[in-house]
Amino acid sequence: MPYTSPPALAPGARVALLAPAGPLSDNDDLERAKKNVRALGWEPHVSEHALSRDGYLAGGDASRLADLNAAIRDPRIDGIWCLRGGYGTMRILDGVDYESLRRAPKAIIGFSDITALHLAVRARSDIVSFHGPAARAELTPFSRQSLLRATSATSATAVARDPFTGDAPLTWLREGQATGRLEGGNLALLCALFGTPYAARVDGAILVLEDVNEPLYRIDRMLRQLILSGVLSRLAGLCFGAFTARGDENDAGAHTLDVLFNEAAAHVPGPVVSDAPVGHIPDQWTLPLGARAELSPARGLVLAVR
Repeated sequence: MPYTSPPALAPGARVALLAPAGPLSDNDDLERAKKNVRALGWEPHVSEHALSRDGYLAGGDASRLADLNAAIRDPRIDGIWCLRGGYGTMRILDGVDYESLRRAPKAIIGFSDITALHLAVRARSDIVSFHGPAARAELTPFSRQSLLRATSATSATAVARDPFTGDAPLTWLREGQATGRLEGGNLALLCALFGTPYAARVDGAILVLEDVNEPLYRIDRMLRQLILSGVLSRLAGLCFGAFTARGDENDAGAHTLDVLFNEAAAHVPGPVVSDAPVGHIPDQWTLPLGARAELSPARGLVLAVR
């Protein structure tokens, strides 16, 4: 189904900085986030509980949800940039004001645990959102350019293609050509939300996956879930981003990431690539989840971002 794209973030756009998941390390994180917003030509608006902490959460569920809904409902706010990932976004999904977001879409930016929010706003608000760096990150020129390009495009037919450097090409595990709507994000969050009202809509999608600090056997288990549930067989294409496996005594020597990716690729009817600059890496794409895209050997991954 078609999704509504939020208005482009033009120079002077007012961007809310909030933490729906884990807490910031210190005030320096917040200052860096504000600096990032200004460097992109936008105006930062810090949420009330941005510096709150409750163990592994950025404050209680009620305060994190209040910050998110306040940004959604405030007509002066043009976009929402999540300060970091971590854990906790799933805990507040049931309380998000999806109807207000549907009526007045806003750019939502973030990744990792924010995957839960990306999937939820597609399921409940039918809008495009942006899988991109955390606001507190040290943005590289590559990441900054990709973020600005994705969030500031104004044409409904605009196409954005981020250049790869010569030492970072896409690796083709299964050749072919596909068009479809981008979906995905963090593999663990994607799997966790199946069976809920916020599950990813995967039919005919180009699914993008990334994860970090997971033992190989857990990555194996999650990919096997996608195989056994028939998710992979319903895709138009599959794109593996950055995966950083954690060493574990239960890891079997023969089961490398490449082996697991190729096993998954065998169940996808369309093209499959790996080594895309998506995930927990310095140089990362900002992907408009819900937007149409093309995946082909001749052109790589081409994004129709609006």
